[in-house]
Amino acid sequence: MNLPDWRLRLRRLHTLGPAGTNLEAAARDYAERSGPDVDVVLHASIEDAMVDPVVDGTQAIVACAVYPELHTLVFSNLHRLRMVDSFLMPTHNMVLAARGAGQPRTVATHPAPAQLVADRDRTLVTSNAQAAIDCANGLVDGCVTTIVAAERHRLRVVTDFGPVPMIFTVHLLSAP
Repeated sequence: MNLPDWRLRLRRLHTLGPAGTNLEAAARDYAERSGPDVDVVLHASIEDAMVDPVVDGTQAIVACAVYPELHTLVFSNLHRLRMVDSFLMPTHNMVLAARGAGQPRTVATHPAPAQLVADRDRTLVTSNAQAAIDCANGLVDGCVTTIVAAERHRLRVVTDFGPVPMIFTVHLLSAP
């Protein structure tokens, strides 16, 4: 496999956490295909990954084409962020999950998949995995999350929406 020079220098990928997000899965897949010395760092938001990054061409951010405000992040950081790659990968199955029996009335969701539960009282959170944590902690009745996060937090799957074919983007942190 012939990788471009920038990818051979890649050592760290930053993306959205906590554990169980689709972005974590995408970043880990990309890291594995980039070489044995590439690690993945999870952040509370993609924006948080931009705080104090090393801008030396060895680190990148993995985002998602449907990430809210991705355009703002890109155009606000043209001086240190360069989109260098993208790839198509299915997400984990997206699910509506709940703590207890019955249909959840209040649902935590990241803004991107919020339309999956447009008919419910929604609370927006920073990631699909955070939605599962908030549900497990009793802050809401249910959540839109990944099957991975639902299982990790022992939530009951109410509706399985299946995987979603998704475009993930790679943004190199480097000076122009």
